[in-house]
Amino acid sequence: MTSSKELVEVVMTVNQTEVTRTVEPRLTLADFIRDELDLTGTKLGCEHGVCGACTVLLEGEPVRSCCTLAVQAAGGTVQTVEELCRLPRGARLRESFKKHHALQCGFCTPGFLVTSYELLEDRDELTVEEARRELSGNICRCTGYQGIVAAVVEASGAD
Repeated sequence: MTSSKELVEVVMTVNQTEVTRTVEPRLTLADFIRDELDLTGTKLGCEHGVCGACTVLLEGEPVRSCCTLAVQAAGGTVQTVEELCRLPRGARLRESFKKHHALQCGFCTPGFLVTSYELLEDRDELTVEEARRELSGNICRCTGYQGIVAAVVEASGAD
């Protein structure tokens, strides 16, 4: 059994910057991002991988950072909502979310933005049904999803 006093060095690229930290092997990627790197856009909701608030891209694929250990991302490339929203597709999504009032408390928004960003990677236009299906792994308790779905469909190029 690993003692909590044992530490490991973790090196990865986060938002285009190589970072190195010495951490406990049990540290989640979410806690690494938030506590070690002070990037607080990634939210911790359920901490069981169910709600999607902690979604980040690891090697371009969406992962639940609350269920992924930082050591599992070692050597990899991580993109958080902070970076993605600075890129053209992310900025388009962010503006569409604002236009469609696709947030209320905003807690789930980073996870929806990251999931949507990756979703639009391979798609030019989404239907409402496709957007609903693809976003079904993210949970929002405030909005009722209509604004979120409308925002993603519009950002995909389909009106």
